[in-house]
Amino acid sequence: MAVNLVNVENVSKVYGTRALLDGVSLGVSEGDRIGVVGRNGDGKTTLIRMLAKLEDADTGRVTHSGGLRTGVLTQHDSLDPAATVRHEVIRDMADHEWAGNAKIRDVLTGLFGGLDLPGFPQGLDTVIAPLSGGERRRIALAKLLIEEQDLIVLDEPTNHLDVEGIAWLAQHLRERRSALVCVTHDRWFLDQVCTRMWDVQRGDVFEYEGGYSDYVFARAERERIAATEETKRQNLVRKELAWLRRGAPARTSKPRFRVEAANELIADVPPPRDSSELMKFASSRLGKSVFDLEDVTVQAGPKVLLKHVTWQLGPGDRIGLVGVNGAGKTSLLRAMAEAAWTQGEAQPAGGRVAVGKTVKLAYLSQEVAELDPSWRVLQAVQQVRERVDLGKGREMTAGQLCETFGFNKEKQWTPVGDLSGGERRRLQLLRLLMDEPNVLFLDEPTNDLDIETLTQLEDVLDGWPGSMIVISHDRFFVERTTDRVFALLGDATLRMLPRGIDEYLERRRRMEEAAAASAPATVADRAVPEKSAADQRAAKKELQKIERQLDKISEKETKLHAQIADNATDFEKVAKLDAELRDLAGERDDLELRWLELADDA
Repeated sequence: MAVNLVNVENVSKVYGTRALLDGVSLGVSEGDRIGVVGRNGDGKTTLIRMLAKLEDADTGRVTHSGGLRTGVLTQHDSLDPAATVRHEVIRDMADHEWAGNAKIRDVLTGLFGGLDLPGFPQGLDTVIAPLSGGERRRIALAKLLIEEQDLIVLDEPTNHLDVEGIAWLAQHLRERRSALVCVTHDRWFLDQVCTRMWDVQRGDVFEYEGGYSDYVFARAERERIAATEETKRQNLVRKELAWLRRGAPARTSKPRFRVEAANELIADVPPPRDSSELMKFASSRLGKSVFDLEDVTVQAGPKVLLKHVTWQLGPGDRIGLVGVNGAGKTSLLRAMAEAAWTQGEAQPAGGRVAVGKTVKLAYLSQEVAELDPSWRVLQAVQQVRERVDLGKGREMTAGQLCETFGFNKEKQWTPVGDLSGGERRRLQLLRLLMDEPNVLFLDEPTNDLDIETLTQLEDVLDGWPGSMIVISHDRFFVERTTDRVFALLGDATLRMLPRGIDEYLERRRRMEEAAAASAPATVADRAVPEKSAADQRAAKKELQKIERQLDKISEKETKLHAQIADNATDFEKVAKLDAELRDLAGERDDLELRWLELADDA
């Protein structure tokens, strides 16, 4: 039986006149991997800060088991600006000592791309003070993950990580023994890592079993029971459930013993987008030509980012753009945008960008545009337009679109100067859409947006007729809103990836392996002690034994899945079978961790 690590008993927290949490009771046990979701401002961060005893509750109590080792990643780090990365992350360990530690090597490579920290001017000896917020956050995360904890509490851990870094972090957390409580708006990450969900809503916390996909289904089912058929039909949660069931087949590896119920729930929900209809409408608004790039070269100062690129963005194209940091994603969008804004006069360093005559571009950059702080939210939107045509006969007033983006009637009268960073981001995007563009460039649109706002944004974009390019580290958002993925792999070229982000990660992995094979040995590499032939033989023998055990566990899991499917209506039996599955999953996690440890020795 799993040991209880943290108890939250009847906890309440009030800020001003608003109760963020009201009589909440929860628990965290060994092996739990809990994702925390909810709207911005509803108390997610407050809940996990109280859970970690960084903040006191007004009433109730939080108790930790004796000797509990807790690691916490907050949104503001406590790194010493005068210290070096080496001092903060690996302390005073000698090179041969830390380089011989498989966990430290894995963390440094996963978060920084190599043991010598490429991208940092002096590698491990770089002083922290001049570094960016994103670089500091990766250092704080590395410092936490290198240490041993019983419980890890993470607040938005995927912020400032690229697609590869997020994929590595998900795998790393799955392989750790520590319990985990994590606040994030990255839905792909939640599905990969979490086995339980806490949904923070209006002072209460609702618990759900499974990852994000399971949570969406369970919440939709709960709302189906509580609502009328017509209200249910209009619910955005059901639309997202339809996407999850009809999209990529393996959103999580967790078994679905209620697949039939999920399919029945979405039977009358149309696909998120009618692509052919949108394409037809986009063509009527844009004509045949949108953006044509001919032999284009893009530079940032003296650095050449892209060379001899010939590419076309057509009417109705919905493109996801991924790539390593610094490869030129934003620079490419800016070069195209400048050509549009200057009617073709501003051109890149080489080649030509031709812009269609009817193109009306809206560009959401990573910088939040400054607005008059005395304006009210509704006023800032109405300054652009009173009503907006969203295509396919859909029209909204400024106030209706504000509500869609999370600004209720009361919030619409809030001064812009009083908005949070995430709210300003939402307002900026709202103003862009009110201007009725027919081409959208979205550079990291998901920054600071909560999951509920993201689903609302996706719903607006589903019916938006135009061409669109999205740059985002949020894999779920890219897969949800775009039809094709192009990649900048750091070799000055632009490639289409038929299999999307999975193919991008595979290509990047092969590139890194090829670079490692051809690179000379570093001091850290040479510091790793050689294993004797006897040690290697013993490691291989144990590896083979573990692989046989894992095969047996897989067979047992397959049988249990079949039994669960056969007894789907017998909830008591399903619960017992599910408990057996959990025990097997724990056994498998231990074996896989041991396998990874031995793989370095074999």
